[in-house]
Amino acid sequence: MTDKETDGDFTRLRAILEIGSTSIRLLIAEIAVDRTWRELDRAEKPVSLGRDVFTSGKVSRESFLECLSVLQLYRELLVGWGIGNMDARVIATSAFRAARNRDIIVDRVQRETGFLINIVEGIEENRLMYLAARFALKHDLPKFWQSNTMIIDIGGGSTEIMLLRHGNMVAAHSLHVGTIILDEQARHVGDFERNGNRYLNEQIRHTAFFFEMDITHVKTLIMTGSDARVAAGFIGRCLNERCRLIEREEFAGFVEKVRNSSIEEIVRNLHISYTDAEGFVPGLLMYRQFLEQTTATQVVVPDVSIREGLLIDIALGVDSELQEEFYSQIIASAATLGKKYRCDEAHSREVTDISLWLFDALSLEHGMKKRERRLLEVAAMLHDIGMFITAADHHKHGAYIVAHSEIFGLQRDELDIIAGVIRYHRGKIPSDIEDIVYRMLPRGDQMLVLKMAALLRVADALDRGHSQQVKLLTIERANSRIVLHVQGNLDLSLELIGLEEKADLFQDVFGYKVVLV
Repeated sequence: MTDKETDGDFTRLRAILEIGSTSIRLLIAEIAVDRTWRELDRAEKPVSLGRDVFTSGKVSRESFLECLSVLQLYRELLVGWGIGNMDARVIATSAFRAARNRDIIVDRVQRETGFLINIVEGIEENRLMYLAARFALKHDLPKFWQSNTMIIDIGGGSTEIMLLRHGNMVAAHSLHVGTIILDEQARHVGDFERNGNRYLNEQIRHTAFFFEMDITHVKTLIMTGSDARVAAGFIGRCLNERCRLIEREEFAGFVEKVRNSSIEEIVRNLHISYTDAEGFVPGLLMYRQFLEQTTATQVVVPDVSIREGLLIDIALGVDSELQEEFYSQIIASAATLGKKYRCDEAHSREVTDISLWLFDALSLEHGMKKRERRLLEVAAMLHDIGMFITAADHHKHGAYIVAHSEIFGLQRDELDIIAGVIRYHRGKIPSDIEDIVYRMLPRGDQMLVLKMAALLRVADALDRGHSQQVKLLTIERANSRIVLHVQGNLDLSLELIGLEEKADLFQDVFGYKVVLV
């Protein structure tokens, strides 16, 4: 992957438009058949969406017209490049996520410009920023990635945080606090720095339970927001063509220097827009607050954004190495969630292994693909997570926990599927007549929940005693039966009881009775 011209055959132009809280940004790039890419053009126009949404709860008519005017301008620019709507990806972040009238705005934008806006969730922002930061660090990746690392992106309406322990993802969260929100909170009581820091500290304290790692252990702090990039342009030293380093003391000194500057002085001295300048000092104060809670001696600032992350995602496509890395990070994040809620690791691992064995052996029967295998693996790892609350109805508690958690690399609809599988890994069979949560799932997802829950119920039954004694050898299809042959001469009384209780869904979904011999 490179941003320089290569001998590759650059054949396709792509455009990325990001509708943020303070501006609408455009990136145009050319992607080659060998998955390399080069940047051709970029543009940025300030808007006031965030200030509207985070004060009134919706996008005002004036801000919408301002947004529409910018998008129409970009549409004309794309026409000049020969880029059609099919090759333009339009994403919106925290301001649109929070706007009560976002559906109306999305519809009007599509009708008047042809752009279909995709409102990305915070966890998806995390994934794209991970991609962008990983790309920017390039050959320096092992040096910074393998320590305890925090990647933080502070925007107008949200703060995206990822924590890695020795290169493995342990937390990925989106905090509902950003520069505009913090500024508004502080304005109500005056004295921005004192009250803003107090508000931020409260947010960090309330969210600390979800970090799954003491941030005082963080050795590398990676800042990916626009405010950090501006600061790095003035005081950072070059690490590579896409990344700069700032010493801890230098960053603190820069914050101290600009914190009492007026917005007009910031615009004039730092050459940024008035809209960006409004949130510049709050952004730096927030970064400093996080930095002070770590032991990092340097700040790493990649010169990339969510736009580069999306472009990399498009260019790489099904790159096997990257997919494998994401897979391992998803599993690491899920495992950390399980540890936080004190799951029985040995039982969870056994049930996961059996579930995946059944998935692979019965591929003709269920017809699911790699994505569903990954979702089943996470569901099996976390199927007993509700035991943290109580054993009674732990399937319901577990579904709630997962549905309201964040696992790196998984979208909200995927978490809903996993929660559904956990909900029905025991107890009654799901019904779209009786169960509201199940009924709210799309029809296709309902079928996935049924198939995966059927496999998980059998796997869970085969470790009914939490003893990990069953070692499956082969599967035999015999008329209307699936015969599972096990290794050794074992007492299978508990497992047989478990199958009697749990194999009903498997028989309903796949038409086979499960027999254990």
